[in-house]
Parts: sequence; structure tokens; C-alpha cells
Amino acid sequence: MCGIAGCVGTADKQIIEKMLEALGHRGPDDRGIHVTDTMVLGHTRLSIVDVAHGRQPLITEDGRQGLICNGEIYNFQKIRHRLENSYRFRTNSDSEVILALYREKGPECVRELDGMFAFALFDDDTFMLARDPIGIKPLYYGYHQGTMFFSSELGAMSLAGVDEAHEFPSGHYYTPAEGFVRYYTVPKVAREPLTDIDDICHRIRETFTAAVKKRLLADPEVPVGSFCSGGLDSSIIAAIAAEEIPHLHTFVVGMRDDNGEESDDFIASRQAAAHIGSTHHELAFSEDDYYEALPEVINKLESYDPSLVRCAVPCYFTCKLAADHVTVVLTGEGADELFAGYHYMKHFPLPELNEEGRRCTETLHNINLQRADRMGMYFNLELRVPFLDVDMIELAMQIPAGEKIKLQEDGSKIEKWIFRRAFAGTGLLPDDILWRYKVQYTQGAGCESLGEKLAQKEISDEELARLQHDHPQAVITSKEAALYFKIFRRFHPQDSILKSIGIWTGFDFAEERSKVSGTAS
Repeated sequence: MCGIAGCVGTADKQIIEKMLEALGHRGPDDRGIHVTDTMVLGHTRLSIVDVAHGRQPLITEDGRQGLICNGEIYNFQKIRHRLENSYRFRTNSDSEVILALYREKGPECVRELDGMFAFALFDDDTFMLARDPIGIKPLYYGYHQGTMFFSSELGAMSLAGVDEAHEFPSGHYYTPAEGFVRYYTVPKVAREPLTDIDDICHRIRETFTAAVKKRLLADPEVPVGSFCSGGLDSSIIAAIAAEEIPHLHTFVVGMRDDNGEESDDFIASRQAAAHIGSTHHELAFSEDDYYEALPEVINKLESYDPSLVRCAVPCYFTCKLAADHVTVVLTGEGADELFAGYHYMKHFPLPELNEEGRRCTETLHNINLQRADRMGMYFNLELRVPFLDVDMIELAMQIPAGEKIKLQEDGSKIEKWIFRRAFAGTGLLPDDILWRYKVQYTQGAGCESLGEKLAQKEISDEELARLQHDHPQAVITSKEAALYFKIFRRFHPQDSILKSIGIWTGFDFAEERSKVSGTAS
């Protein structure tokens, strides 16, 4: 996992070096830069695969092509084995297979990559940019005086002086000759969904188990762990990983009240960890700890959206805890979107439920996935998301909505029913965890209302009205949003950044993506 920055049009090495400095937290192990007459490619590295020799930029032996990549290619060994007779590999890095595939297939090489990635590749005087199918890894671009700049984070983009930064659309690649090309679309909801419950459960177990196991990829000396809040999503991931990694490190955070009573996640996670035999770690944070962390969370999150900030704070503490023990950690993002885990979905008409899940999956790239990326990278930690494996997404779009949210005889509804049913009887988790009632991240950690509590104290009615009047381009609908916006602007005063944070400021990203890519969203 890494940070990338570069420019095409001029060889402005000085600016790229400044951008790399701003991305230092994304790659503390190494830094590299490659300069040609018309472009600069820069890279900061968090070493996970081929720790000894996989430094970037990766340049081919003849010097004609080069690559910088942020991410992991899970099927790199398969690709490497197929191409090793036609391409001379210089490292054991998973990223180098992109160069080999490019020589064989050109920009269409992205269709064969199974992983999470954002990369830039040059080929003599031309180049390409690409982002993974779901947008797990971030990428932004913008222009200044005819030069195209790109980077892993908006904060680094501001150093390039661009008038406006854009989010590079997920599931796309870009070349000067073709423009933006969509190579992946979240599969449409099946018109004729699967009907055999036993078959569906079997497919879920097989597909999800494979998704978790492929994400354990790392050199032997690089430790891999898992979040384990005691909820269904992280606990089942940890249970599968624990079958492959003895004494797997697992992590949970939460609060204790004045009477010493612990938040729900502490209690549930201990039960899950004891069952799977993991080496379990806990961190209790106080209300003062929460408020102290809040400005840095908003700064690194690059958002002031209240729903994101609320979840980002416990994520910040969990990443802080995990980084003391591992370099890679598995997390459960995507489960609620694919298997209808959000409580509001229980009120959706069943014919519309899967379409809502598909819509949510398409927007994860600059919502929950940005939260996971930013909080993890702040602590030099790579977060991996098994639920967003493309095979898992395809399967989820074939499962009937009525099996995701299941109506019970007493009139209640169980969210993610089919996923729970798939692992029932396997012994991976105790039934209390497998069928645990869904609680939001902030509820389980015990910090759901702290931001709102602080905002009521810090923001008056008059200040809320003034901020709404002075910043009509921003979405400030509550005192909590106003508080977070004030903090955000303290760190990111540039209007170019404010214009770039997509739906969090009311900007219709789907419409913009359609404009820049020439495709329907």
C-alpha cells in the first residue's frame, strides 16, 4: 500500500517532491521518483509484497515503460506464471505484472487484474491512469497551466495549484488517445434471481471464503490481522482468516461510562475472539480522547460529512491500535450494501431493495471506502475489504431481496439473513455472534452522540445561519455539520478542495462522472 503522485505535460519534479512529502504517511518505508522530458512519477511505499526489492517506480529493462501503483494485485502469481516466458520480471512485486500485462494487451490489461489499485503507467511519450473496479484505492486529478497532475489524496493535489481537483472514476482507465474508458460496471440486479437456498448458501461460503483468503497476501515477515468488533461482518472475516493464520491478531475499540460499564462491542468481540482463538487487542477511549482526535480525523478524512466523521473516529482508534501489531488488516466494508444490512432498508419495498444495494455499492468509493483508506493510511496500515471482491458483488446481485431481509413469523425482519444462514452450522462463529442484532459502528463503540453533543455546545444558531449563508456550495444542515465544516476549512481552506469532495458538498458525482467519461452512471 502506498501513495502516488505525478504530472504529465511538464517535468515539474519540485512540485511532485512536495506532493510526496504530503503523502509520507501512506508510505513510510521508501520513496522513489522517475523523471522524463514530459512527466514525473513519484511513489511512497508501505512494503508488503517483495519487501526487499519491490521499490517503485518500476521501470522496464529497456526504459520504455514505467509504473507507480497504490494497491495489491491478488492474482499476480497466476498472471506472472503465464507471462514469465515472454517478459523478464525484475522483481517479485505484485505490481510488476501490470507492466507485463500492458505489453501484451495495452490499456485493456486492467480487465485481468483482480485487486484494489490506482496506478499510473508511461509508455514512451504516452501514459495511462487506472483505478480499481469499486474505487477501493483513491485517485484524484486536475490541471494547472496545461499540465495534468494526479495524486492519492486531495491534500497533495492542493500543492499543485490546480483550479479544481476531480475524483478519478472507479472502474475506469484513461489514456490521451481514448479519454476515460469504463472497463467495469457493478452487475445489474438479476431479472431471474437464484432460488435454491442451499445452493445460494453454498455459493456464498465458497465465494466469500476465497475472497478472505486471497486478501491474506503478504510476505512472511509482514503481519496480517483483522478488525473484530463482535458484529457479523468483521467476526466472520476474522474467523475465516484465523483458520489460515494461527493466533491471528484481532482488534476492537469502545468506551466505558463513568460506572465502568463497557460498550457492546467489547463484550461481543471477546466472545468472538475466544471462539476463533485469536490474539485479541482492545483499546478504550474516553470522551476527551474522542474530542482530541476529532480535528485530525476530519483533516485526514478530507470530509466534513457528519455520518462519515462519526464512523471515522472509532475507525481512527481501531487503526491506531492495529498499527502497533500488524501492517495489513481485514475489515467488513461492503457487507451492508450487498446484503441489505442497514436498518433503513427494512422499510424498502422488496422490488426496490436490491437496486438500492447496488446504488450504495456504486457510491462506496468516496464514502466508506475513503474513510477506511484515510484512517488506515494515517497509521501506515493497509485495510482490505473481502466483501467487495468482484465475484462476491456479482453473486450478491443474483440473490433475491427477500432472502437478504427475511420476514419472520412474529413480523420482525432480520437483515443479512441469507449471509447468516450460509455460515450457520459451520462452527466458525457462536450463534450469539452469527445472529447478533445489527448495531451501527458508533453505537457498538458507544460514541454515537458525542459529535452532536459537542456541536450543541460550540455552535450557536446565529453561527449556523452565518456559515450556511457564507458557504452556499457546502451542505451544512445541522450544527454538527457546521462544527465539522469549520474544522475542515481550518485544514483545507482552498476552494479547489471544497469543490472536489463530491456528494459531501452536494456535488452530483454520478452526473459529473457521466460528463467526464462519456458513459451513463
